[in-house]
Amino acid sequence: MKSIKSPVWFFAVLAALAVVPALAGCFASPGGESASGGGQSGARLRVALAFPPAENFSPYGADATLLSRLGVTEGLTALDANGGATPALARSWRRESDRTWQFTLRDAAFQDGTDVTPKAVAGALTRAAQAEPPPAALAGVTLDARADGGRRVRITTGTPDPVLPVRLSSPSLAILSPKAYGKGNPDPVGTATGPFEITKVSGTGSATLDRFDDYWGGRAQASGIDARFVKDGTARANAVRSGDVDIAEAIPVAQAPTLDKATLTEAGTTRTTSLQLNTGSGPFEDPKLRAAARQAIDSSAIVEGVFEGYADPGAGIYGPAVTWAEGKRVKPAGRADAARPDGTRITLATYDNRPELPEVAQVVQQQLQQAGFEVELEVREYSRLESDALAGRFDAFIGARNSLLDTGDPVGILASDYTCDGGYNLALLCDKNVDRAVKKADGTDGTGERQDAAMAAEAEILGTDAVVPLAHQRIIAGVSTRVRGVILDPYERTLVGAGTRR
Repeated sequence: MKSIKSPVWFFAVLAALAVVPALAGCFASPGGESASGGGQSGARLRVALAFPPAENFSPYGADATLLSRLGVTEGLTALDANGGATPALARSWRRESDRTWQFTLRDAAFQDGTDVTPKAVAGALTRAAQAEPPPAALAGVTLDARADGGRRVRITTGTPDPVLPVRLSSPSLAILSPKAYGKGNPDPVGTATGPFEITKVSGTGSATLDRFDDYWGGRAQASGIDARFVKDGTARANAVRSGDVDIAEAIPVAQAPTLDKATLTEAGTTRTTSLQLNTGSGPFEDPKLRAAARQAIDSSAIVEGVFEGYADPGAGIYGPAVTWAEGKRVKPAGRADAARPDGTRITLATYDNRPELPEVAQVVQQQLQQAGFEVELEVREYSRLESDALAGRFDAFIGARNSLLDTGDPVGILASDYTCDGGYNLALLCDKNVDRAVKKADGTDGTGERQDAAMAAEAEILGTDAVVPLAHQRIIAGVSTRVRGVILDPYERTLVGAGTRR
């Protein structure tokens, strides 16, 4: 989601790029392929996205990826095909000490016409570090960012952070101009640096974007984007079929056979659908009942019956797209013995922005009922569900989470989702052994060593039965045959870039 002077994570995902002919050469390139001949005006792109903005396009929460997928925002770094840091607004960097890094900025401009300066970058990062709650990419991290000369920024972290360049690729750490930061959350409208600039927002229904002609990576080939937020997956598929949109993300597996094969694209993803059990209150405070729920789940039935083969059975927090994980996976130990549910009543919740999730929830509901639980199912739109889920108002929650989205670092999701202080801890897990393992992994340097520590921490988490991995998903998108340069990456941070056109 960066010259490489830090460890990289090896995920063999370049093959996923071959699903769309004539894609941009490197999916993580911040600008993609720029327009030739100085960038003549191209047709506008019509894009249907699954999730409406839930926080007025604040880059500090779930809306951050909407901004990056539409080519609006950028960070100092981006992710390359192997999950390593590649240049974005920073053209290079070096590590000065265990806790200090120096980043050299490229010449770039904000969409409000001001220059990207070290002072502006340091201010943006400082605002993110001071946000409440902090962006998931900064969970457990303190940093001090300061201008250092004409084109440099020096960043010092409270403790050694060997993956800081990777961390700074997070969409939630996008750099905005000083104008964006008033009261409340920063406003990315007309203040970002990407190839496309938001010019109009119509509530949660649509947004209009125009090409930013002064983009450092070259003028975009499309003159703009008309984005619609369409939570109904069938409607998104119908829009591709009818030609009403050029690109539609998250096509439901049930709709995939209805699309012409030439318009159906598929790519590997690091997204996992999981069952999160509320360990903080209610029946699943009891680890024996959590064990009973885990034993009741047959993930192969979910993969075959719901995802129709567009997924793999749940193996852990990291799935097949994280290609090094399987060979390093550690078997969970110390799990509690399962108790008999004996009619224990639970509430299971999920959201319908991803059409497969309600179907997954129905299968899980049936499996838990067969094991002896009484299950009430609640389905809402995500923006109306998230706060209740984080507050622990459900006993169980089914969601789809990209394990490398927030930071690009495999330890990131462990810290944000499963530690006592985690900002997205849907399971409300607070376990000293888990916290200790995650802290150890977070302080580990070296590619292989950090991977080993992450897998050991994964085993500690799975051993609590706070989370039951259900399926590792694949990206399915509908793309018009007239469109070139769509960017499908396994981290789901990008979709449209400077080289996307029709």
